[in-house]
Amino acid sequence: MTDTIRFLLNGQERTVDGLDPTTTVLEHLRTQERLCGTKEGCAEGDCGACTVVLVRARGGLLTYEAVNACILLLGQVDGAELVTVEDLAEAGALHPVQQAMVDHHGSQCGFCTPGIVMSLFAAYHSGRQTYASLCDQLAGNLCRCTGYRPILTAALAACDGSPTDRFAAEAGERAAALAPLAADDADVFVGDENRFFAAPASLEALAQLYERFPDATILAGATDVGLWITKQLRDLRRIIWIGRVVGLDRIEDRGDVVSFGATASLADASAALAGIHADLGEIMRRFGSVQVRVSGTIGGNIANGSPIGDLAPSLIPLEGRVILRKGAGVRALPLEDFFVAYGKQDRRPGEFVLAVEAPRLKENEHYRAFKVSKRFDEDISAVMMAARLTLDGRRIAAARIAYGGMAATPKRAALAEQTLVGADLDAPDSWGRALHALTSDFTPLTDQRASADYRMTVAQNLIRRSLIEIASATIPTRPALTRLGVLDAAE
Repeated sequence: MTDTIRFLLNGQERTVDGLDPTTTVLEHLRTQERLCGTKEGCAEGDCGACTVVLVRARGGLLTYEAVNACILLLGQVDGAELVTVEDLAEAGALHPVQQAMVDHHGSQCGFCTPGIVMSLFAAYHSGRQTYASLCDQLAGNLCRCTGYRPILTAALAACDGSPTDRFAAEAGERAAALAPLAADDADVFVGDENRFFAAPASLEALAQLYERFPDATILAGATDVGLWITKQLRDLRRIIWIGRVVGLDRIEDRGDVVSFGATASLADASAALAGIHADLGEIMRRFGSVQVRVSGTIGGNIANGSPIGDLAPSLIPLEGRVILRKGAGVRALPLEDFFVAYGKQDRRPGEFVLAVEAPRLKENEHYRAFKVSKRFDEDISAVMMAARLTLDGRRIAAARIAYGGMAATPKRAALAEQTLVGADLDAPDSWGRALHALTSDFTPLTDQRASADYRMTVAQNLIRRSLIEIASATIPTRPALTRLGVLDAAE
């Protein structure tokens, strides 16, 4: 066991002991390292002004990932290299991304610029980018002065191929410097029993530690827990980060079921989910921002049990399961039964999410998933719906429909499902009873995202849209986005 956190900061090794468990990366950079190029904007992972890049060795290659420093805890950079905007220029010469921002007038007030530069730095090291991929890359970076056109023009100019900066030239040396940090398989425990940041390296160590301290906060990607600290001002005395647990991020395709380890990131899981159905891939593309998706995890999104989380209602119609572990014992639970009440799950003291399983569709099963939000990118769902219909010819033999944003937990539309059985895809009049049944299944709330009436109307329309799509592939229900048309033209 070790009592320190070790990482590289702009190429130099750092060892941190005496770490307060709630210290964020942003706080450490600005107050301890005096690296003030990284800004605090929203303090909740939305605006991107605090974006930095984490470099890790994966599969023999270095990966560059943009993350939000305002909600990432310092202990989470253990074993990685942290790159800030201060380290990009070399010998007075700007980095290609920085120079492109200058050349194409991509900055005005400059407050958001460091975060934008760091997001583009990560893209620069991910190969040639397209206009559409750069829009996704920058969806988590807000700029209210410059507007995005000159920023995207600069991005296209800089991210046009293989990286040629000094980071690429020194890849071997950087990997060698990271190797002893990343290979450290010792459990981390910084602090004492009253207040600590712990990072077990194995499932056995995690299970033992959490049984011993069942009141500790389990931390995965910090995209939610980080806000408990910065917005709710909660003093989390004991934190167990599970990001170092070997094998807990494994994604396994078992043929009829795909299993996602609890710490599999949303970004890493996206391709496997899209392989189950394209709608799941699109839901994941709109899941927060790039910064959120590379940090946030499958297990964390399920374990925190938000009624407006998109993943649970997406998987419930597929008969998804959550796998839980306490000590040496493991149990499986249907995902729909995991959510007991608002903010409460069927999870015993000392029990943690081990994996989430998503079954594949059978030949006669049809799936649809839709997210409706005020803003298309990086926004919380007002209503999220997913449905799986089992067909017998042109008649519906079985239905499973789940919603997010319509109740205190992700919830199935039980009466609508029953009413839909026997409906004819070629007789839209037979669908009406199921749509009306939703008014008995749900009593939605009115809040800042939507009114109750709006939510009910949208919920009904999403079932109708799903039925129309499944009934006839020739009826256009998904017109091409104007933005994508513009992007294609620009390319």
